[in-house]
Amino acid sequence: MKKILNIFFYFLLTPLVFGQNPEPKKVTSLFFPEDETIENVTPALLKKKGFTDYKEMMTFLNTQKESFSDLVSIDFLGKSQKGYDIPIVYINNKKYTNEKVKVWYQGGLHGNEMGSTETMLYLIYKLLNDKSFAYLLEKIEIAIVPMANIDGYLKEDRYASNGLDLNRDQTKLMAPESVILKNAFSNYKAEVALDFHEYNAYRRDFAKMGSFGVSSIYDVMFLYSSNLNVAPNIRVVTDSLFVGNVRKVMDKHQLRHADYMSTETYFGEIHFNRGSSSARSSASSYALANSISALIEVRGVHLGRTSFKRRIKTAFLTGLSFLETTFNNFDLVKKTLKEAQSIDQKLSVISKKNMYKDTIEVIDMNDYSILNLPITVRDAKGAKTTLEREKPEAYILTKEMNFLIEKIKTLGLQVETLTENTNFLVETYQVIEYNRDETTYEKMNLQEVKTKIISKEILFPAGSFRILTNQKNARLLYEVLEPEMPSSFVSFGVLETGLHKEIPIYRLSQIK
Repeated sequence: MKKILNIFFYFLLTPLVFGQNPEPKKVTSLFFPEDETIENVTPALLKKKGFTDYKEMMTFLNTQKESFSDLVSIDFLGKSQKGYDIPIVYINNKKYTNEKVKVWYQGGLHGNEMGSTETMLYLIYKLLNDKSFAYLLEKIEIAIVPMANIDGYLKEDRYASNGLDLNRDQTKLMAPESVILKNAFSNYKAEVALDFHEYNAYRRDFAKMGSFGVSSIYDVMFLYSSNLNVAPNIRVVTDSLFVGNVRKVMDKHQLRHADYMSTETYFGEIHFNRGSSSARSSASSYALANSISALIEVRGVHLGRTSFKRRIKTAFLTGLSFLETTFNNFDLVKKTLKEAQSIDQKLSVISKKNMYKDTIEVIDMNDYSILNLPITVRDAKGAKTTLEREKPEAYILTKEMNFLIEKIKTLGLQVETLTENTNFLVETYQVIEYNRDETTYEKMNLQEVKTKIISKEILFPAGSFRILTNQKNARLLYEVLEPEMPSSFVSFGVLETGLHKEIPIYRLSQIK
């Protein structure tokens, strides 16, 4: 009987592919009642059905700019693949001429996470119209991208027009929107960053759990980088102070929260991945660029307008908490980021997650009760390095690698071009083990390599490139150039290689 019920629940979830709301009304009323404290001030909240469209968003933003021309400016970062101008809103009280912390907020990177965009609009409105928040602008300036993936958003589709997931594209930079957004982020030099998302509480693998399937119970999950190449002081401040303060706010408002978890099947068993270290998504990518950063996942995908105000309130409170923590800890933020630049640590090239048993609360879809579910956890926060290397003083790439150099520049790194032929004693990567995945991921064939480092002298012709590692975003450089790194150009198949080949990326240990 249990097997029959599970099969039934699995097919109950099948309509998710077509965007139908899978949540029983009783689950909503018991666990996620609407929150009427959110004001009807943004386009979607001013109507009973649907979401804010592009025209409504631009009208709203321009109205705020006209009303607060001394605080607001709007620019366009570039065009989406369908030709829409991607707006960015800058909020800055210029009468305060003191040094400030630069904050970056982004919504709508996944086009089917509608609450994230509405939260950005609501946050803009409250920062400008609610005088109780005016003090924040004494020490903070903010850049907000409310609808990062316009093409996907307008058709309520997670992906960009070329089928790519923009939050798996932070290092390979294959989508035009990814390049546009990353260029803007690099140029802005954000010190605090928050990427707003929504998550699916009714995953298909949840149908196999409990007696009749389960649903996630968390209003919000927090994803902050556990990448071991992120400066350790940034990791501590992000977790214990910034996210720590958000946890207190969620508790105060009786909103359930947890660190981010996703599921994956290992040898037929469902495991829960807790946290993340992947540079291909925003939380780690921003942190590797020396920002205090996080990604928040509010319960909302496929739920339509269900608990819409509650979702906006959850995300708004998170964004507001980050701003308040920044304001109240201005000196600490500046000190943390400055010290992070000088922290010397070996490169963690490959790491292994900490694995253990745990329990989490879920909603039992059999009787709508709270179930303590035993799970197997693979935790990125407790990861240990299994392969490390010394940092090079620089990397050298030949001029044939110009297509990689353009991506490196987009990541916010300065690149030198050799003006004459030059001999360098370098370390080369020789591929001694190689595997190519013939199935595509994000339209790429992933590669897994093991390399041997060999030192030799090479004459590099004029026009070759040298990238020094004593610069702000060097940690991102390591992620894309060290071949075994999970998000590297080699691992993603952006730079193809093969067994016994020399990878045309060279490590320079001594600067001439």
